[in-house]
Amino acid sequence: MSQAFDAVEQQARLEARVAQALELAKRLGADACEVGASVDQGIEVGVRLGDVENVELSRDQGIAVTVYVGQRKGSVSTSDASDESLRAVVEKALDIARYTAEDPASGLADAALMATELPDLGVHYPWSLSTDDAIELALACESAGRGVEGIANSEGASLSSGEGVRVYGNSHGFLGSQRGSRHSLSCMLIAGQGADMQRDYDYTSVRNPADLESPEVVGRRAAEKTLARLGAASPATGRMPVLFAPELASGLVGSFMGAIAGGALYREASFLCGQLGETIFPEWFTLRERPREYGAMASTAFDNDGVATRDNVFLDQGRLASYMLSTYSARRLGMTTTGNAGGARNLRIDAPLVSRDELLAQMGRGVLVTELMGQGVNGVTGDYSRGASGFWVEDGKIQHPVEEFTIAGNLRDMFANLQGVGSDIDTRGSVHTGSWLIDDMTVAGE
Repeated sequence: MSQAFDAVEQQARLEARVAQALELAKRLGADACEVGASVDQGIEVGVRLGDVENVELSRDQGIAVTVYVGQRKGSVSTSDASDESLRAVVEKALDIARYTAEDPASGLADAALMATELPDLGVHYPWSLSTDDAIELALACESAGRGVEGIANSEGASLSSGEGVRVYGNSHGFLGSQRGSRHSLSCMLIAGQGADMQRDYDYTSVRNPADLESPEVVGRRAAEKTLARLGAASPATGRMPVLFAPELASGLVGSFMGAIAGGALYREASFLCGQLGETIFPEWFTLRERPREYGAMASTAFDNDGVATRDNVFLDQGRLASYMLSTYSARRLGMTTTGNAGGARNLRIDAPLVSRDELLAQMGRGVLVTELMGQGVNGVTGDYSRGASGFWVEDGKIQHPVEEFTIAGNLRDMFANLQGVGSDIDTRGSVHTGSWLIDDMTVAGE
């Protein structure tokens, strides 16, 4: 990267600041304190139609201090790491804590739960990438896509590369640090003309830049996806199976995780309240969390409370085996944290996997959904309604693209009606899954 970033030096600096804030809070009268600090630096370039559109070099930092006076809590954050600012932040947090109401669930996680082993999880791969090299890669990606016959225009290609350090410490004596990186390349193209213009995109995203797919592959795949959408029509209305592409199936996993998150449960704002131990998915479906998986996109040895992360099983043969809990939400529910302050990390599905062709043959007649629009998911009731586009399937074969239709159902029914999971696993994010075939959904088209 064109700006110098010494991750080891930044880590040492942040650790010193966190320790300083903890000591200051104790000296000023806090009963307990926790501090989180981070610094990130990155480069992003965007090109369109062979020209450079933007070059952005970013550097962000922040420190957040939370103090406890009894069971009263105060939190303040700043982007200024100077001594004067740090003292002001701690003092303001203490002022807030002294005037807030007591909360029996507030406070640090139990000291015995703190992470004691902080192994290298293979998530930090710096990339010495110059601005010129970044531009060249983005241009190559767009050029490969625009070179495919039928592509009429481009919305551009972009490359981003960043690394950072996060540090968390609390007055139990815990101090944990982690360095990380993320690199990505994407391209969005346009095909057709007039009323039949279509656009689509593709991307690659990794921790290690050596694992990025080539610009040419990303560009050509974006072109193929765009061209496949030409000639779309609205599908018939009815109840039928829906096959969710992998990147959309991961969103269904996200909806499930939101429903078992402690915050939604103690507020009684989830359709899965009180369902622990109940069967939610088919018995052949298991969902695990592997937060210490080497090299994975969300790996960490400790959560946002400093609690040691661990493998969790949220769904065991279709049965809801565990909620997803932070220290605070666990206390509100009278339970124990699952090490998930900050969310779930590296979700993996254990299920029989079949090819997409086999799933298409199994569905017979229905829609393959490749894009969803809108926010029509109600976490309280489980009602689900989204605008969609994709492909019409007849006799187990893709026939033609479809658009301007809605798919609807209820998440509880959708999970129970899961018929199969594809082997076309998308590994670009924290959730790894293939396509999902869900039976008996409402499709509203023409």
